[in-house]
Amino acid sequence: MGETKEKTQKKSWFKGLKAEFKKVIWPDKETLAKQTTAVVAASVFLGAVITVIDVILKYGIDLLVK
Repeated sequence: MGETKEKTQKKSWFKGLKAEFKKVIWPDKETLAKQTTAVVAASVFLGAVITVIDVILKYGIDLLVK
């Protein structure tokens, strides 16, 4: 008996999931490309900023320790 209830719940869950995916408004290729470019550019920029800060801090700590 419990097995049938589990199968019914799983089917219901997947139906709900499918219905939710139909509600999603997927971006067009142009929007997706622009947003991807923005994310990659921001990631590279922040990586460079963190690297510069790290080098400066390392240099400053080396000066204090020696």
